[in-house]
Amino acid sequence: MNVAKWLLLALLMLPLAELTVFIAVAAAYGFLTALGWQLAAICAGVLVLRYAGGNHIARVRLAMNQGLEHGRLTALSADGIGGLMLFGGILLVIPGFITDFIGLTLLLLALWRTLHGALGGAPPARTDGVVELEPEQWHRVDDPALPRRESDRDEHAH
Repeated sequence: MNVAKWLLLALLMLPLAELTVFIAVAAAYGFLTALGWQLAAICAGVLVLRYAGGNHIARVRLAMNQGLEHGRLTALSADGIGGLMLFGGILLVIPGFITDFIGLTLLLLALWRTLHGALGGAPPARTDGVVELEPEQWHRVDDPALPRRESDRDEHAH
């Protein structure tokens, strides 16, 4: 079986697995406690989507609108902190302990990345193909195959 079939099978088995885990938690802690945990997770997911994910959703909408206006869709990074929080919030809203666990894991990862960056850790690596260098780490190399711009001619004349 290829990966797509395994993913489809896992997606189809998820409701059965969620029901099994819910029954096990309800048997161990009581039905109302399990139901209360699920409602708390759904409320937490809604709050995450409303406050933390709202900015990311606005950026997605803007990128899609600009892409439709120009006839092409621009690249959009979904692996940043906003994407993690958005996906984590969506998973919290979906009822079930398995999706809640995965959603909380993503939210904790986003929190860790945020705190790591705020406390002076290494900045996260860019995924858009851009390499950031300090000014002393690079220099300009002219490509003779490209036509020279007027501003380049002025610089070399001095």
